Amino acid sequence: TSLYNNLCRIMAESLNAVVVSVEYRLVPEVCFPEQFHDALRATKHFLQPDVLAKYSVDPSRIAISGDSAGGNLAAAVCQQLSKDEHLTIRPKLQALIYPVLQAFDFNTPSYQQNMNMPVLPRYVMINYWIDYFNGNYDLAHSLLINNHTALDVGQALSFRGRLNWTSLLPSSFKKNYKPVIQTTGKAEIIQEIPALLDVRAVPLLADNETLQLQPKTYILTCENDVLRDDGVMYAKRLENAGVEVTLDHFDDCFHGCMIFTVWPTDFSAGVQTRNSYIKWLDENL
Repeated sequence: TSLYNNLCRIMAESLNAVVVSVEYRLVPEVCFPEQFHDALRATKHFLQPDVLAKYSVDPSRIAISGDSAGGNLAAAVCQQLSKDEHLTIRPKLQALIYPVLQAFDFNTPSYQQNMNMPVLPRYVMINYWIDYFNGNYDLAHSLLINNHTALDVGQALSFRGRLNWTSLLPSSFKKNYKPVIQTTGKAEIIQEIPALLDVRAVPLLADNETLQLQPKTYILTCENDVLRDDGVMYAKRLENAGVEVTLDHFDDCFHGCMIFTVWPTDFSAGVQTRNSYIKWLDENL
């Protein structure tokens, strides 16, 4: 869109960098894992020495970045690249803007706090996940109350410790919210949509061995966003794994704000987050 074209142009000019925007295929034309494969193929193609040379790119100064669903793909691609033993050129950085990273718990404090918050209320985010997985909207309520990750759902048990927000979030984010953990749930949801626990779709569930391999990381989060805690938990897990992480949190901003910098939606939140993001890239690339 013109809004993303504008952002990429400003990034290229501000950073004196080549910016490649991957036009991965969208729902409903294709569903997971095709978007992931599109992004991974494009990235691996670009990382070839002859392609980098064609665009005069310094192979030691490459970052992978994305916002929202693009942040999901950027994180998943970085994880996949880190495990590819045949790769000779690797990204120096990853920069994730209010990324969507998990479909395990739709009752994190930020999901509870911002459940009706524009531009991304909780029910819309759940429907986006169902669209991505080509699932059935009839499952939305069960997902909303975490029936898919109840204590009796064996497939989810091994992942629970990787997404324990009571230990991963600071008290200022936890506030007085309580975990929503069902004792008895519906294992058939995972059987019907196994991608709910596939790390290529939900990078926050990756194991520590994978997280240790990730590049220096920037994560931007907004207070008025159901996805706030996805980013904060990923930052903490990466930090615990020994990765250098910058968590850039904005108390007065909302999901998607960075692209709103052009009239008539030229918001201060957009300019503020964009400038902070570009400043970090400029200092670290």
